[in-house]
Amino acid sequence: MQTPDTIKPIKTEADYDAAMEQLKNLWDVKPGTPEADQLEVLGILIDQYEAQQFPIAALDAV
Repeated sequence: MQTPDTIKPIKTEADYDAAMEQLKNLWDVKPGTPEADQLEVLGILIDQYEAQQFPIAALDAV
């Protein structure tokens, strides 16, 4: 499991699972705290991983 000191890029499914678990643990933190910053960074990393692993094709306008 990632800890605040080990937030790192998400490269594998195991990394993703650990990041999601940490996200759950940080979900209700108070804004403006170091934990809120960690939550924000994790959210960005998770979003980036999901965009790479589960791309959504552009819709056909027709």
